Formats: sequence, C-alpha cells, structure tokens
Amino acid sequence: MLNANTAPPSAGKCDGCSATDVPLMKVSLGRDFFGRVYDRLSPSADVSPKWYCDACSVEKNLQRDFRDIKGEFDKLSKGTASALGQGDQLDRAMLRVKEIAAMIAANALKQTLLKPDEVSALARALESRRG
Repeated sequence: MLNANTAPPSAGKCDGCSATDVPLMKVSLGRDFFGRVYDRLSPSADVSPKWYCDACSVEKNLQRDFRDIKGEFDKLSKGTASALGQGDQLDRAMLRVKEIAAMIAANALKQTLLKPDEVSALARALESRRG
C-alpha cells in the first residue's frame, strides 16, 4: 500500500542513483541527528520533492546525519555554540561518523550521496578534537 511518502515504481527515477521501475520514497519528515525536527512536507518548504529508492533513502538519511554533524563541528571549531558541546554529543557523533565510514568501507552504500574522503576527514577531525 502506498502512502503520501511513497510513489509507485512508474512515478519516475530515484534522485540518488537514477534507478527506474523501483518503489520510491520521499525522505522528508523526522528528526535530525541532534533531535531537531526535520520537515520538508510543508508545501511551502517542499517545492521540488526528491524521491529515493530503498538503498538511496538509507544513504540520504546517513548523508543528513553527516551534514548535521559536520555543520555542528564547524560551529565548534569556530568557537560558537554547538550541539557537539553538550553532554556526550561529541562521542555520539564520532560513533555515527565511524558507522558511516564502516558502511562505505564495506561497500554497503551506493555512494551516490556521500563522499568517502569527506567522511574520513570528518572522522579524523572529530577524533583529534576529542583527544
């Protein structure tokens, strides 16, 4: 059964890998890595929705986590307020980036949305910040 966030296979192609004739999902609602609301379902915010196959929707969520962590790390590096400065968020972020790097190393991702060198660089930067 399809819902508002699922398109039939004939609806187009995956915006991640360009696969056709596969079920597609709209990754638009939830919480980001730090628990903040992520909502692109509102018509004014979602003027050009992106649709992803199962594998790319997983990678899209990982990409969003990576982007959130990198953005907060950049703030922390500049000395401004960052979610990474709260509690165990830095350790949690390091673990998530390592998980993403391990999935890339194991070829568990299509790597259409994440760049392995950027993930590795962030993992090293987080580790050096911790130490």
